[in-house]
Amino acid sequence: MKRNRGRTGRKRRRKRLQSFMHGVNCSHKLEYIKLKKWLKDRGFEDSNLRPAQFRDTGRGLMTTKALQAGELVISLPEKCLLTTDTVLSSCLGEYIIKWKPPVSPLIALCTFLIAEKHAGEKSLWKPYLDVLPKSYTCPVCLEQDVVSLLPEPLRSKAEEQRTMVHELYTSSKAFFSSLQSLFAENTGTIFNYSALEWAWCTINTRTIYMKHSQRECFSLEPDVYALAPYLDLLNHSPNVQVKAAFNEQARSYEIQTNSQCKKYEEVFICYGPHDSQRLLLEYGFVAIDNPHSTVYVSSDTLLKYFPSLDKQRDAKLSILKDHDFLQNLTFGWDGPSWRLLTALKLLSLGADEFTCWRRVLLGDVISARNEQQALNITAKICHFLAEETQRVLLQISQLKRDKENLKKHLSLVEALRLEDLKILQKSAEILCNLNVATT
Repeated sequence: MKRNRGRTGRKRRRKRLQSFMHGVNCSHKLEYIKLKKWLKDRGFEDSNLRPAQFRDTGRGLMTTKALQAGELVISLPEKCLLTTDTVLSSCLGEYIIKWKPPVSPLIALCTFLIAEKHAGEKSLWKPYLDVLPKSYTCPVCLEQDVVSLLPEPLRSKAEEQRTMVHELYTSSKAFFSSLQSLFAENTGTIFNYSALEWAWCTINTRTIYMKHSQRECFSLEPDVYALAPYLDLLNHSPNVQVKAAFNEQARSYEIQTNSQCKKYEEVFICYGPHDSQRLLLEYGFVAIDNPHSTVYVSSDTLLKYFPSLDKQRDAKLSILKDHDFLQNLTFGWDGPSWRLLTALKLLSLGADEFTCWRRVLLGDVISARNEQQALNITAKICHFLAEETQRVLLQISQLKRDKENLKKHLSLVEALRLEDLKILQKSAEILCNLNVATT
């Protein structure tokens, strides 16, 4: 009998181990124990979610029971949320109210995070601050060597992001100085650029949308941010659907799943139908096999394949610009986008066809020659972008060998570029089949 019980026990343990194969439970770690106690003191009832480490997504939340579509995943009481109300009720509140011109809700939250992090053990928000990432992988945090390897238009947006955060820091220095009486140390040391960058990334990557009424003590930028401890451990998947909103009656932020989830699997939420460039820009990660991913074609690349001798070239470009057909031209998993093909058909119009440009924008077929030329140029652009992507991937692998300190960031760009290559290879196949069908 004992032997049977032992065998049953071993089977049960093996089954349980297999259940955890997808993720390693981390709820025993001290920082999560402290966070759960802190949340419980604020009215959060323990859910079926456990912090865990996953191979593909890193830190996330697993469920200890199977979840059905329509089920409530998490309900976080208002007292647990960090909003501008939290900031105004802190010692920073009177300084914010007095400051002119008013600071933005974003800067108020950044200031609070920096101040609380500096307070260390004395901070009431320490259990939450302790589980926040120490560093981020948003483009604003990347070295210039890494940024230069990003595809367009992400590279341009990364530069814009960096400039915007620098300007935010410069324009907030005077306000930071006004807080000097609250600190023993110099505010210039506490509220330095790296501290603001960390706070900005925390808010940009982790806040949930929660609209607050306009207040005179803040500038006119929308006050829509709320940091949600524990809930913000949920990772993104483009393949799930959730309903997320603040419940006015229950005074809590709730997430309801519209997808099923097996016991001990990672629970995901969806940040929106974002392509991988947008995910990297806003959140600092790349979702593998993202159905929304696209490869962008710049207007410069487009024009490489059209002779400057074409007398109607400038007029064609002007039409494309006026009708917003020089932006968001892409290749996707299903091949070249309608917008890209339309732009190329218009640029391929012969001198005798030019008056038909309105029909092109409406999707009409002008001639077999026009259709074929547009397809041929699309295939050339696809081939050019694939070669360029392979060249960059080679650069990345060399840099990974030479610059150990950049390995993590380079791997992120590599993942993005590898996905681009897959999309371009898939598009090349589709174009090849289209060419066969039209000849």
